[in-house]
Amino acid sequence: MSQRLRASLARVLDDLGTTLLELVAGDVDHPGEISGLVIFDPLDEPVLGPRSLVLGVGVDPAGGMLARLLGSLGDHDAVGLVVRAPVALTPEVREAVQTSGVALIGLRRGATWAQLTALIRSLLAEGDIGVTGHESLGGLPSGDLFAVANAVAALLDAPITIEDRNSRVLAFSGRQEEADPSRVETVIGRQVPERYATRLTELGVFRDLYRYQGPVVVTPQDLGSDGMTVQRVAIAVRAGDEILGSIWAAMDGAVDGERTEALLEASKLVALHLLRIRAGADVRRRLRTDLMGTVLEGGAGARDALVRLGLSGRRLVIVSAVLLADDDHARADQSRAADLERLADALSVHLSVTVPSSAVATVGGTVYGLLPVVVSTGSPEQRAVRLASDFVDRVGGSLPAIVAVAPAGTDISAIVQGKAQADRVLRVMREGHTTLRVAQLDDVQTLALVLELRDLAAARDERPVGAIARLMEYDERNNAGLVESLEAWLDALGDVGKAAGTLFIHPNTLRYRLRRVTEVGEIDLDDPEQRFAAMLQLRILAPR
Repeated sequence: MSQRLRASLARVLDDLGTTLLELVAGDVDHPGEISGLVIFDPLDEPVLGPRSLVLGVGVDPAGGMLARLLGSLGDHDAVGLVVRAPVALTPEVREAVQTSGVALIGLRRGATWAQLTALIRSLLAEGDIGVTGHESLGGLPSGDLFAVANAVAALLDAPITIEDRNSRVLAFSGRQEEADPSRVETVIGRQVPERYATRLTELGVFRDLYRYQGPVVVTPQDLGSDGMTVQRVAIAVRAGDEILGSIWAAMDGAVDGERTEALLEASKLVALHLLRIRAGADVRRRLRTDLMGTVLEGGAGARDALVRLGLSGRRLVIVSAVLLADDDHARADQSRAADLERLADALSVHLSVTVPSSAVATVGGTVYGLLPVVVSTGSPEQRAVRLASDFVDRVGGSLPAIVAVAPAGTDISAIVQGKAQADRVLRVMREGHTTLRVAQLDDVQTLALVLELRDLAAARDERPVGAIARLMEYDERNNAGLVESLEAWLDALGDVGKAAGTLFIHPNTLRYRLRRVTEVGEIDLDDPEQRFAAMLQLRILAPR
């Protein structure tokens, strides 16, 4: 299967340099593409593939370990190391860069590692599955918004940003340092700051932008902020009647006919690329979903699907996730589907940071992930649990999710068994039988067995018999509460005070009811076998 070439280190610096990154030392012009992005963790050493770009999160740029780390990365054929600027370029570090061949790059103050990771991954995403050939639109690589941004900037002779309807920065050109502090803040944060967006809304800029075909001008006097010193000229990006986003150029001077025509042509070009990106993303999503579904079902073509996912022959761990049910039954199915899609995208991004070759897709209303084991030491399942717990904590506010983790082995039959195990765990959490948000079968096996016994009993139309049947019949006639009293007492392991507290009754009242239980139900509560039989029927045949 042919794939697009991934971005080179030189291109990453061209697209993201000056604003986010600075080359401290080393050669970035040697040929070859970046194979992947790896976060360095001294406490959990990652597996480095050849030509990886390493993010030295937490690495002291002035510490003594920098030279040693460069040497180690050179042994693994890494292409570059990014550390927080400013970087102390000592003779030892300079020599390590020359010896190892690893370029040393500084991440500017104000930019976050999460922002940098998202930007670089957007540049590397062209080599995803299902993309073939080298297509172009308007003479530029199809869907390459950074190349489009630079082309538009050259056309207008001004730094520009391409933004979506929510003022999120999709791509930006070079020369951003020629603008002003507000533009730098926007680029670093990949989002127009809220104070500026609010002011633009109050001025009616977005209304005019999306209502009219021509450009809209915003002057520093209009915005009334010290952070903006250069005029903005914006134009909407349209596909028919649909607004896809906008182009924002930082340039002073009058917007004459020539500039207006250039902006209109640029908006048409950007629209083509945005539509291509959206269509390509939909195709890739459907393809990945089909491949994942084929692998998880274990039918014909499962092995070929596993090969196409790049996971053949690798030891895998399965994670499955769903959103917790909310109380708003009026929410449209479309909204729930959109939330599930957001959950899948968020899980894919979260896992790819640590395990770049993982595969995530939504199959049958559940988000599944296949994680190849990349570290030979420790339990891969526990590692997956830590990743899942961190994910649940991160998205809990906007996407309350539960996640199950199960081992899947290396072959198709093991993957199918792992999916079945993950589904069992997920059912226990989904139905509220545990408060855990991330779980393995070891955590909920007994609860899973009880649920499966309930299913079996329901399929056979089994009903309570003996003592429990007599108690239920008596309660139905007299509303005596004998069944709930027996169940509370059994749950409390015979502690009358604790059981009475859960029922909000006096202990003497509970003692009286228990005497009635023995009389009406004809059950000996001192007999452990009869107690177990009663508990089993209450759990399986007459659940709360």
